[in-house]
Amino acid sequence: MKKIVILISGRGSNMQALLEAKLPCHIAAVISNRADAKGLETAQQHGIPTEVVAHAQHPNRESFDTALAQLIDTYQPDFVILAGFMRILTPAFVAHYQGRLINIHPSLLPSYGGLHTHARALQDGVKVHGCTVHFVTPDLDHGPIIVQAVVPVLQDDTEQSLSKRVLREEHRVFPQVVRWLCQDQVELTSEGHVRLRRRKQSGFALISPGLE
Repeated sequence: MKKIVILISGRGSNMQALLEAKLPCHIAAVISNRADAKGLETAQQHGIPTEVVAHAQHPNRESFDTALAQLIDTYQPDFVILAGFMRILTPAFVAHYQGRLINIHPSLLPSYGGLHTHARALQDGVKVHGCTVHFVTPDLDHGPIIVQAVVPVLQDDTEQSLSKRVLREEHRVFPQVVRWLCQDQVELTSEGHVRLRRRKQSGFALISPGLE
């Protein structure tokens, strides 16, 4: 059975979705860079060991990432899952977990990397938005894409209503990706491309708003 470690920074709603999905893996630990992260309480309620590596106690990113990696490695995980982990990771850290570090991002990458994705999408007037699960590379929010979920942007959407619609899809696709990883159904090729084994894909178009 595969073993995973989950990293969080806040409430951990995506982490909770993973915990509730009854995945075919062992969740070895939940680690946060903030001692006040609400998600730590949720993990403890599920009987998952929790740890804190406080970034504020380290003089720079390299020092923090070294301490974080040392702690993660004590659990010997097959995959490290970033579930709302709000730290930019150093290239050395990313290289250490190459092909094993997974992130979920609230936009259809490569559009809207970074923060405030929903506000930026509304500002640009896009008609579809969504979320992306991807392998992490040193290029922030631009790693090989595993899955994307698309939602329509409605005429009266606010940042909050759009965020809620996207988050619902995050909670659906993130557990599915981790399940595929644990079942060896996701392959990262030597060229850096993602291959899904035995996954059927349809060829229909999503048009928003719909045509009459």
